[in-house]
This record gives sequence, C-alpha cells and structure tokens, in this order.
Amino acid sequence: MTALPIVDLTTQYETLATEIDAAVKSVFKSGHYIMGPNVAAFEREIAEYVGTPCAIAVNSGTDALHLALRSLGIGPGDEVITTPFTFAATSEAIGIVGATPVFVDIDPETYNLDPLKIEAAITHRTRAILPVHLYGRPAPMLPIMAIARAARLFVVEDCAQAIGARIDGRQAGTFGDFGCFSFFPSKNLGCYGDGGLLTTASEELAERARMLRVHGSAIKYTHTTLGINSRLDEVQAAILRVKLRHLDGWTSARRVAASRYDGLLAGVPRITTPAADGQNERSVFHQYTVRVNDRAAVQASLAKAQIQSMVYYPIPLHLQHVHAELGYAQGSMPHSERAAQEVLSLPIFPELSTADQVRVAVALQDALAVLEPA
Repeated sequence: MTALPIVDLTTQYETLATEIDAAVKSVFKSGHYIMGPNVAAFEREIAEYVGTPCAIAVNSGTDALHLALRSLGIGPGDEVITTPFTFAATSEAIGIVGATPVFVDIDPETYNLDPLKIEAAITHRTRAILPVHLYGRPAPMLPIMAIARAARLFVVEDCAQAIGARIDGRQAGTFGDFGCFSFFPSKNLGCYGDGGLLTTASEELAERARMLRVHGSAIKYTHTTLGINSRLDEVQAAILRVKLRHLDGWTSARRVAASRYDGLLAGVPRITTPAADGQNERSVFHQYTVRVNDRAAVQASLAKAQIQSMVYYPIPLHLQHVHAELGYAQGSMPHSERAAQEVLSLPIFPELSTADQVRVAVALQDALAVLEPA
C-alpha cells in the first residue's frame, strides 16, 4: 500500500517542473540573486492579488511578524493581545521586539481568537492585537477591527496559513495595519526554502519595513537604525511567481477536497469536522482539521494504514516553557487546551484524489469504531 502524506509537494513540482525549472534557470543566467527583478515583480504581482497597495518580501513569515511590530514602534513595556493556539512564531515575534504577549482564548468552533474575550484583556500597556487566521480560516476581522479602532490599537494579521482567505470579498492581510505571510514549502503558496511577506496600505509603514529588512538602510551603506538581513532571494521569488499563477486553482481544489471530506465523514460518531464558513467568509483549508477523543490511538491506527496525520498544535503557547514567566496556569485557556488535546489534521492538498480521501475516511471510521464502547 502506498503511503499517503499529509501534503504532497513532489507531485506539485512534477506538475510545474517545466515552468519552475525555466524560471530558476533564468535566475542563474542573470547572475542576480538577491532583491532583484523577480523580487520586485513578485511584490507587484502579489500586492495586486491580495488587493493591497504595498507588499514587502522578506525571508520568512516569522521575520514578517516581528518586522511588522518593529515598524509600528512596538517594544519593551508594550503588550500585544494574541491567541495561544497557534505556532510559536506568533508569540516569538512579540518577544523578539521586547513586548509581552497577552493570550486570549479561542472560539472552539473556529479555533481563531474569540473577539468577545479581547476587551477584558486590554490594559494601559496594550498596543496591538495580533489575530491568526488558523488552518486557513479567516479570523473575525470585522469585530476585531472595531475593538482596535475604539481602543486605538494597531492590528497585525498573521496570515501564514491563509493566503486567499476572504471576508466580504476582502482578503486576509488587508484589514490590519500589516498582514504577514509565510511561504514555507508546505503553505498553500510555498517556495522551496523560507520566504515571507508583509502587506500594508500605508506607504510610510512600508518604507519602515523595507529599511528594517536591509540592515536599517534606506540608502546603501547609510544606516539610520538597527535592522536585520531579511531579504527574499531571486530564486525563491521566481518560484513564487510561477506558483502564484496557479494559486486560485489550488484553492478551489482544496475547498472541493474539504467539502468531500465533510460528506464522507458526515454522521460518523466521535468525530467533529470543521465548522462551516461563516456568512461572507471563504476558508482556504491550509489544513483540514477534525476533533477526536483518544487521538493518539486514532493517529496510530491511521499510521498503520500508512496515512499521515499531524497535530497542530499539541501544547498551547500559554503553557509552553518559554512563556512560563507570564504565569498562565493549566485551565486558564480551556478552549485552547481542549483543542490541543483533540485536533487532528488529515491529508489535504490540491492533487488529493477522491480515492485517497475515501481511503482516509474508511481508515478513520475503522479507527473510531474500534474505540467505541461495546
């Protein structure tokens, strides 16, 4: 039996090999490898795709987050409200600039930051809200932006898993002061290494971010602030330009696959499938994440059937050792903690076949049936 991966990057490359090989070869022939014409073109093309005036390419999604915060002047003594149910880069970026993450629990239906809990977390030190569009589902940006405007707070969107996700026709990354994207290889739009991007409607903020990504320099060899080296290279930009042309088709395929899973798993006991999109929302299904009890046994059963599954994320950030000094106790974020014990992401990628999805559904039902009481 052939192993089924959670994401199949090899098949994607084989489909695009002619285009990608030609794009990479053109970079090698040009002799221009850092911040060249492909980076500039990619910034223009993705700004148009997302629907934003400014796009600033950097070398990772983590850098995008922390450069966004630095560009907004957030630093020591400041607090940033965010979710504990996400990858560590979200709170890591807050810590890198010297600010303090303040965690707010999630909505258990969507896994995204619960806007009803945000206002109670705001203090005189709060400077920003950092929502995450988790698993490709857009966070509730309309109420979040209303809260932020009323409290005069900045908003930085973590769009690492959500390129193309929409609310009322607007894409993730266009609501806040900055949108931050990752092009890690497994993302819906992924390069063949690390890569990231900031989006903003403010040319002033864009200029700050552009300066910070090149050693704090707006003019070569003239440095006005401490920056970093966070430049997207030409090879990755050339690859991303090829892939961007296919992104809408891949998103449609992911949504079809998610709908098919919904049908295959409907009525199966002891499993919760993802909540349907809200009104005027469009998820892009970076992950198709279900909830099950006895997750370890279910995952082991799937592995025995040579089906890969993943847990995103097994330990919420407020309980991670790196944040122990913040004093969050077990039970302080009950929805995040329960989700961390139950979520299980199944294989999903644009090339996933109906037959493979049926295989996953049958294996999952078999695993759950064994665990059901007699």
